[in-house]
Amino acid sequence: MVGIVCDIFNIIMYGSPLTIMAKVIKTKSVKYMPFYLSLTNFLNGCCWTAYALIKFDIYMLVSNGLGAVSGAIQLILYAAYCKSTPKDDDDLAGKPTTTEVQLSNTNAAAAARV
Repeated sequence: MVGIVCDIFNIIMYGSPLTIMAKVIKTKSVKYMPFYLSLTNFLNGCCWTAYALIKFDIYMLVSNGLGAVSGAIQLILYAAYCKSTPKDDDDLAGKPTTTEVQLSNTNAAAAARV
Protein backbone atom coordinates (compact mmCIF):
# COMPACT_ATOMS: atom_id res chain seq x y z
CA MET A 1 0.00 0.00 0.00
CA VAL A 2 2.82 2.43 0.84
CA GLY A 3 4.49 1.71 -2.50
CA ILE A 4 1.33 2.61 -4.40
CA VAL A 5 0.91 5.87 -2.46
CA CYS A 6 4.56 6.76 -3.07
CA ASP A 7 4.14 5.94 -6.76
CA ILE A 8 1.18 8.29 -7.04
CA PHE A 9 3.06 11.18 -5.43
CA ASN A 10 6.18 10.42 -7.47
CA ILE A 11 4.21 10.54 -10.72
CA ILE A 12 2.62 13.83 -9.65
CA MET A 13 6.09 15.21 -8.88
CA TYR A 14 7.45 14.20 -12.28
CA GLY A 15 4.36 15.42 -14.13
CA SER A 16 4.05 18.80 -12.44
CA PRO A 17 6.37 20.65 -14.88
CA LEU A 18 4.21 19.33 -17.74
CA THR A 19 1.39 21.64 -16.64
CA ILE A 20 3.21 24.48 -18.34
CA MET A 21 3.31 22.62 -21.68
CA ALA A 22 0.10 24.19 -22.97
CA LYS A 23 1.48 27.66 -22.29
CA VAL A 24 4.77 26.82 -24.01
CA ILE A 25 2.97 25.52 -27.09
CA LYS A 26 0.51 28.43 -27.15
CA THR A 27 3.17 31.15 -26.79
CA LYS A 28 5.86 29.21 -28.71
CA SER A 29 8.26 30.25 -25.96
CA VAL A 30 10.09 28.29 -23.27
CA LYS A 31 10.46 31.40 -21.13
CA TYR A 32 8.39 29.85 -18.33
CA MET A 33 9.95 26.37 -18.48
CA PRO A 34 13.44 26.19 -16.95
CA PHE A 35 15.85 23.94 -18.83
CA TYR A 36 17.79 22.68 -15.82
CA LEU A 37 14.62 21.55 -14.07
CA SER A 38 13.64 19.52 -17.13
CA LEU A 39 17.14 18.07 -17.47
CA THR A 40 17.35 17.15 -13.79
CA ASN A 41 13.88 15.64 -13.92
CA PHE A 42 14.94 13.44 -16.85
CA LEU A 43 18.27 12.38 -15.33
CA ASN A 44 16.69 11.60 -11.96
CA GLY A 45 14.05 9.44 -13.64
CA CYS A 46 16.70 7.61 -15.66
CA CYS A 47 18.90 6.90 -12.63
CA TRP A 48 16.05 5.54 -10.53
CA THR A 49 14.68 3.54 -13.47
CA ALA A 50 18.07 1.91 -13.96
CA TYR A 51 18.22 1.06 -10.25
CA ALA A 52 14.68 -0.33 -10.38
CA LEU A 53 15.65 -2.55 -13.32
CA ILE A 54 18.67 -3.89 -11.43
CA LYS A 55 16.57 -4.73 -8.36
CA PHE A 56 13.43 -5.31 -10.45
CA ASP A 57 11.24 -3.33 -8.07
CA ILE A 58 7.97 -2.79 -9.92
CA TYR A 59 6.93 0.16 -7.71
CA MET A 60 10.11 2.07 -8.45
CA LEU A 61 10.08 1.05 -12.10
CA VAL A 62 6.60 2.30 -12.91
CA SER A 63 6.80 5.74 -11.34
CA ASN A 64 10.39 6.51 -12.29
CA GLY A 65 9.96 5.09 -15.79
CA LEU A 66 7.07 7.50 -16.28
CA GLY A 67 9.31 10.21 -14.81
CA ALA A 68 12.04 9.51 -17.34
CA VAL A 69 9.46 9.66 -20.16
CA SER A 70 8.04 12.88 -18.69
CA GLY A 71 11.51 14.44 -18.55
CA ALA A 72 12.20 13.36 -22.13
CA ILE A 73 8.97 15.00 -23.28
CA GLN A 74 9.96 18.21 -21.51
CA LEU A 75 13.40 18.20 -23.16
CA ILE A 76 11.89 17.55 -26.59
CA LEU A 77 9.45 20.40 -26.08
CA TYR A 78 12.28 22.66 -24.92
CA ALA A 79 14.36 21.77 -28.00
CA ALA A 80 11.40 22.43 -30.29
CA TYR A 81 10.67 25.93 -28.96
CA CYS A 82 14.00 27.21 -27.61
CA LYS A 83 14.94 29.00 -30.85
CA SER A 84 11.63 30.83 -31.04
CA THR A 85 12.01 32.25 -27.51
CA PRO A 86 13.22 35.85 -27.55
CA LYS A 87 16.39 36.59 -25.63
CA ASP A 88 16.26 38.81 -22.53
CA ASP A 89 17.81 41.68 -24.49
CA ASP A 90 14.99 41.47 -27.04
CA ASP A 91 12.39 41.62 -24.26
CA LEU A 92 13.88 44.89 -23.01
CA ALA A 93 14.00 46.61 -26.41
CA GLY A 94 12.36 49.99 -26.16
CA LYS A 95 11.95 49.80 -22.39
CA PRO A 96 13.90 51.82 -19.85
CA THR A 97 16.87 49.98 -18.39
CA THR A 98 16.28 51.16 -14.84
CA THR A 99 13.39 50.05 -12.74
CA GLU A 100 11.54 52.67 -10.78
CA VAL A 101 8.77 52.31 -8.26
CA GLN A 102 5.93 54.82 -8.28
CA LEU A 103 4.84 55.58 -4.75
CA SER A 104 1.49 56.94 -3.80
CA ASN A 105 1.20 60.73 -4.05
CA THR A 106 -1.04 61.03 -0.98
CA ASN A 107 1.91 61.52 1.39
CA ALA A 108 3.57 64.01 -0.94
CA ALA A 109 0.36 66.03 -1.22
CA ALA A 110 -0.08 66.03 2.56
CA ALA A 111 3.53 67.13 3.06
CA ALA A 112 3.09 69.94 0.51
CA ARG A 113 0.09 71.31 2.46
CA VAL A 114 2.07 71.53 5.71
